[in-house]
Amino acid sequence: MRVLVTGATGFTGGHLARALAVAGHQVSALVRDVSATRSADLAAAGIAPVRGDLRDPSALAAAAAGTEVVYHLAAIYRQAGVSAETYHAVNAEGARHVVEAAARGGVRRVVHCSTVGVHGDVEHPPANEEAPLKPGDVYQETKLEGERLAREAGARLGVEITIARPSGIYGPEDRRLLKLFRGVARQRWFTLGRGEIYYHLTYIDDLVEGFRRLGEHPAAANRTYILAGGDVTTLNALVGLIATGAGVPVPTRHLPVWPFWVAGALCEAVCVPFGIEPPIFRRRVDFFTKSRAFDITRARTEVGFAPQVGLHEGIRRTLDWYRTHGWL
Repeated sequence: MRVLVTGATGFTGGHLARALAVAGHQVSALVRDVSATRSADLAAAGIAPVRGDLRDPSALAAAAAGTEVVYHLAAIYRQAGVSAETYHAVNAEGARHVVEAAARGGVRRVVHCSTVGVHGDVEHPPANEEAPLKPGDVYQETKLEGERLAREAGARLGVEITIARPSGIYGPEDRRLLKLFRGVARQRWFTLGRGEIYYHLTYIDDLVEGFRRLGEHPAAANRTYILAGGDVTTLNALVGLIATGAGVPVPTRHLPVWPFWVAGALCEAVCVPFGIEPPIFRRRVDFFTKSRAFDITRARTEVGFAPQVGLHEGIRRTLDWYRTHGWL
């Protein structure tokens, strides 16, 4: 098929675009700068970079023209120095723009990447797609709004909309959980709180396969799916697995949460008005306090999603890649 991937210069989007190209699809990637190094890397992998921006409907329409499926992964992730208006323009309105451009280009399906974060702190794990929606920050709020706007535009314009809600993503090249892996490997890690919250990771290869299935399976049209790994663990157990894989003692230091939450609030109050990324902010503290565990039965039964990489193996592969590339 001819497919378009937004967010292909990022971690997940890049892995997805390369996997689709290897599978034989004709892949284009929406990028803001076709001359950038990451765009050149995509081109070297047989992916066609196309200049555009989520806030530019005409550029989006040109990029989507003639494609069959759009995988929409581009978003602003947790960047504390970014205004709420920018989050809304990219994560929410950007989703609507993508669907409208897809309709003009004759696209039959848009796979929109949201997040399990829209469910907030899971009170009764594991949560499925029908669990209460309780976004807890501007990122999660605008991702949930993006889901709504994408569905509304799809229904209005006759485009199939499939929503993917991935859990925590990790694997080679990932930078989001690098601080966790590096902190444990360098024996500098401490946990805020008791560490007994649930944490549910998804290895990047499994997630990419899940996205592919959502783009191609007939049953996925106009459905919402949680995509997560096969293993659920606590934060303490996850830290222990990483320590064992890195060959270092398991960290045992635990510190109270509230001083860091207060410090984050103060840093945000001082830094955000000036567009400065705070050294610590409340959403980072949430990593230690919000429990996440999910049920992937719907994805398993409807589209055949079956995670292949267990947590032990995924952690080993990730640590090996970090070591090889000097990231630890």
